[in-house]
Amino acid sequence: MTKLLDKAIEAVRALSAENQDEIARAMLHLTQSEPEIVDLAHLPAILEGLSQAKSGKYASAAEVETAFRHFDR
Repeated sequence: MTKLLDKAIEAVRALSAENQDEIARAMLHLTQSEPEIVDLAHLPAILEGLSQAKSGKYASAAEVETAFRHFDR
């Protein structure tokens, strides 16, 4: 196991059992799934999002709420 994975697991241990299970399900899904095929038209937006995440630029709670309200329409 890598040092980074050890660090991540330590962080997960501090979470509630419910959150630990959610992360465990996600990890298992990632290890058992085939990679998703990405439409090349979406690739620039995906790369931009990854770049923003890497630099710590996340949506605020208000922005997330606004986005979810958009889907309720």
